[in-house]
Amino acid sequence: METLSKSHRARTAIRKFKTLSDSVMLRGYYRPSGMTGEKLIEALMQIEPEIYGSMGDSRVVELKGLEYVIDRMPRGIESCHKLTMTAQEDFHDTSFEAIVPLKRRRVSYAIAENELCFVITRGESEIYDILTHITFLVIESKKILSKIYSREEGITDEWKSLEKSVKDEEDLSGQNLDKALWNLSNILGRTYRETRDSYEYLEKNKIEKGANSGLFCIIYNIGRRMIEAAENNGEDLIMHFTPSLQEMIGHHRYASLWASSIKEYLVQSGLYARSFHIISANMHSVKNVLYGAAALSGANLPVAENIYDMVAENRGQTAVIDAYAQEHGCYFYSDKSGSNIDVQIIDTVKLEPGKFHKKCEIDEQYIKKERPVLLVMDYAFGAQAFELMDELLCPYYINGFEVALDIQSISVMGKAGILPGKKGDIMLANAHVMEGTANNYIVKNDLKEADFNGDVKCYTGPIVTVLGTSLQNRAVLKRFYHSSWRAVGLEMEGGHYQRAISAAIIQGHIPPYVKTRYAYYASDNPLNSGETLASGPMGPEGIVPTYKITKVILRKIFNYT
Repeated sequence: METLSKSHRARTAIRKFKTLSDSVMLRGYYRPSGMTGEKLIEALMQIEPEIYGSMGDSRVVELKGLEYVIDRMPRGIESCHKLTMTAQEDFHDTSFEAIVPLKRRRVSYAIAENELCFVITRGESEIYDILTHITFLVIESKKILSKIYSREEGITDEWKSLEKSVKDEEDLSGQNLDKALWNLSNILGRTYRETRDSYEYLEKNKIEKGANSGLFCIIYNIGRRMIEAAENNGEDLIMHFTPSLQEMIGHHRYASLWASSIKEYLVQSGLYARSFHIISANMHSVKNVLYGAAALSGANLPVAENIYDMVAENRGQTAVIDAYAQEHGCYFYSDKSGSNIDVQIIDTVKLEPGKFHKKCEIDEQYIKKERPVLLVMDYAFGAQAFELMDELLCPYYINGFEVALDIQSISVMGKAGILPGKKGDIMLANAHVMEGTANNYIVKNDLKEADFNGDVKCYTGPIVTVLGTSLQNRAVLKRFYHSSWRAVGLEMEGGHYQRAISAAIIQGHIPPYVKTRYAYYASDNPLNSGETLASGPMGPEGIVPTYKITKVILRKIFNYT
């Protein structure tokens, strides 16, 4: 029998994880302690995701991976015995507490002390993301149980000390904190410093944002739940998928509502007959580039010589810039469809001539002549990108009459993991390769490395659209980079956007000459230890590549010569 390479085994495991996830969605439930749960664990262990570090080492609890997961799951997830995934439910008139994770735009509700309900509005990618994180937590929970309990000897002294610290609500400071962290480090199999670093990270988010329960409570609640299940031979956890969720998958329910409401506004405001430029980006960079200088100078605030310094020095002036933007053609559409994708609609006719930052390369005569409208949509999540773009590019019908938007360009600015470079570099896609499928798309990218004037290191090549950033394996990524694919990065949305754009061209919804632009800045390098997403956000170093891409996209849109 032919020996499979590490990359082949990992790719097979990724497909296996997806297939198992699809099967539990269709069946309607699963137990992590059951056969399917064990198979999901087996697949994730075979994948060995870079983001989960030492997950495969039974001797230690993976702390950086735990931080990453806790930031993206609802507060209290560590205590739950029952989890439910459902489509949008009307929880507004109930007493259930809505919980939004620190770093994921998803809503959960605390149904009971040990029960959470996830409201899925962003499609299959969101479900894969949740199942991946739950599987990781199950793996780490088993490690914790093995450290604190055995049927023969019962619970350990370290567990008793942890329980006392949590239950007695001891004043954890000074020497008491040092002792408690030392004790906890023995349970986790980590050094005192590693344990303290995770404690301080989670504690900061707990105190300032109420985002989690703190490291001591998280580990205690995981251990308590596991001990109870072991002693009672009971089930540790069960997950349900409601019929409403099963019916929603693949039907564009939320994307359709989202796109329709936007088009209704465009019709009501009289903008629908104008030319449109769609930009998938964050909700600050386009606004700051177009309005920042004028808003700050109008408020007698300093305007730096370059845009990057202007943004960095005035991060606390969002209200000033927002107020000015709203008075000069920027309409902020807060999503109410459940898609969690906000939109800015910018009527460029209302931009004040001569008020742009002097580093902006904008042809004001072009704006005056063509009167374009910018539609800036917030970041999608995975396969949700296809649903949103597909619905947005479709014609809109009013009283039986077809209204089609005049789409001139579609620009995608995103974050991605880079393979040949480092954080802060820029990647330009000449193709999108869909991981695990035969769906590959050549991109006629209107952006070139020369557009960036050498200010930032740029790489051009295929970008891999992955099933989930939490499922990435070093060997698979190396294969995409070193093989004839010569991929330069990975992300979750580009291939889905291009699929929708290609479909819209085939269906005649948009012209084949529509300009497409894809540029990504490197938020991480999954091939380098310490540079994965689990190592934390970029912070201020992300300003230059983000605004460099924004400036270039706007220069292209406004036909600067």
